[in-house]
Amino acid sequence: MGFAPSAMQLTSSAFKNSGDIPTKYTGEGVDVSPPLAWTDVPAGTKGFAVICHDPDAPLVSPNGTYGFVHWVLYNIPANVHSLEEGASTYTQGQNNFGNAGYGGPMPPEGHGTHQYYFWILALDNTTALPEGLNMWQLLEELEPHIIGMNRLIGTYQRG
Repeated sequence: MGFAPSAMQLTSSAFKNSGDIPTKYTGEGVDVSPPLAWTDVPAGTKGFAVICHDPDAPLVSPNGTYGFVHWVLYNIPANVHSLEEGASTYTQGQNNFGNAGYGGPMPPEGHGTHQYYFWILALDNTTALPEGLNMWQLLEELEPHIIGMNRLIGTYQRG
């Protein structure tokens, strides 16, 4: 399918699309993942993955990757259509803080407002991928199996 948004919808009860992410879900707060829910899942979906990426972070790696990855979560079964606040189930990948799991927004001071893209990926197969994959490794594994995707964008500026 390539990387193009589908009809699937991703929402959060914590913030609206293009709205401010509450401090609770950032590195300046409790630093827990926000609740997420998705609807309009494509027919034939066998699993999901969730990613949170900050493309506004001024980081480019030697291999050409960019931005800052805050969360990589995968091996989510097809019957799951939401994640609770602070979700720690399923398989946690590595974020750019060097940790497994969620690491909330925390742009450099004085860097202005950043956009945080929470992505939901619908897959045409189940996955049993190992823990600790980074976003780019995960996307390499999943790309041939993505049948639907969409994003929820939240914004945050350090106070």
